[in-house]
Amino acid sequence: MIRRRKRLPEDSTIDITPMLDIVFIMLIFFIVTTTFIKETGVEVNRPNASTAVADERGNILIAITENNEIYIDKRLIDLRAVRANVERLKAENPEGSVIIQADKNSKTGLLVETMDQVRLAGVQNVSIAAEKD
Repeated sequence: MIRRRKRLPEDSTIDITPMLDIVFIMLIFFIVTTTFIKETGVEVNRPNASTAVADERGNILIAITENNEIYIDKRLIDLRAVRANVERLKAENPEGSVIIQADKNSKTGLLVETMDQVRLAGVQNVSIAAEKD
């Protein structure tokens, strides 16, 4: 009888190239889809609301302080300049929405006038920031 020897496979390795491709594609996806939190540059004491919902898409932030000062991009602006500033920011990002962070001690009339200026600038998606109860 002739004995045959079983051949052992020669250095069997696992090819990890496809896995690395997927990891790099996922990394690129997460980098591209990451949103960064923008701040208005002033401290605003927002009112509480039990129906408040987080909105991460707002990229034009307007702050109204308790002294009834309006800030956009960490700059103090006049009510008459809100429309021009929002138009400029909307031109940079046409899909953007506006979030107004009004202090709970600010005048409601100023908030309404600011919202009116934002709508005149062509932005219909306007939200008011509040703290969740």
